[in-house]
Amino acid sequence: MRLSLWSGAAAVLLSFAGQGNVRAADKGHGPAAQYCAASGGEVIDRVPYYNTNGPPSSWLRLEGERGFCQFTATDGSRIHILLETLYSTLPSLAASAYYAKVPPAPPGPGNPASYYCTQLGGSDLFGGVNAAGGGWVGRHSKDQVLEACIFPDMSSIDSWGLTYNAVGTIRGIDLTTVMRYKPPAQ
Repeated sequence: MRLSLWSGAAAVLLSFAGQGNVRAADKGHGPAAQYCAASGGEVIDRVPYYNTNGPPSSWLRLEGERGFCQFTATDGSRIHILLETLYSTLPSLAASAYYAKVPPAPPGPGNPASYYCTQLGGSDLFGGVNAAGGGWVGRHSKDQVLEACIFPDMSSIDSWGLTYNAVGTIRGIDLTTVMRYKPPAQ
């Protein structure tokens, strides 16, 4: 029995070896990572850092790691979505915010995308409102530090992509074409 389980696990690992996204499968992202790649995205593993507005030598690595799907358009624009948010067939606050396209209120203090994220009930702040900054760092992305709008249900989409979408500008890809959750017809 143990030999057959081992053989089955080895067969699964070998089947992943022939695919281009072994790194994502090895990190436990599984079907969500495969769906990201099949939809034209790239899985970027990201870790949270505090103080990213300072020199990299002063950045503080925080606990955790999350997989994001990065979609890049031919014009070079990008949007990032948490793998779980992309892959879920159930509604999430991030997906609902993207579909809703709530018009931004008049600009507030600081970063407009961060301010818009808070208007929607999310947050992309690390350590509260301060100049230190923070974000999700990915080594294999043009966007080294990502401002990800995280909602209370833990769903997430990048803050700038969400903000641009609200005013009718698509960055990377129109996520409504690839998110598995589809809202009920109005």
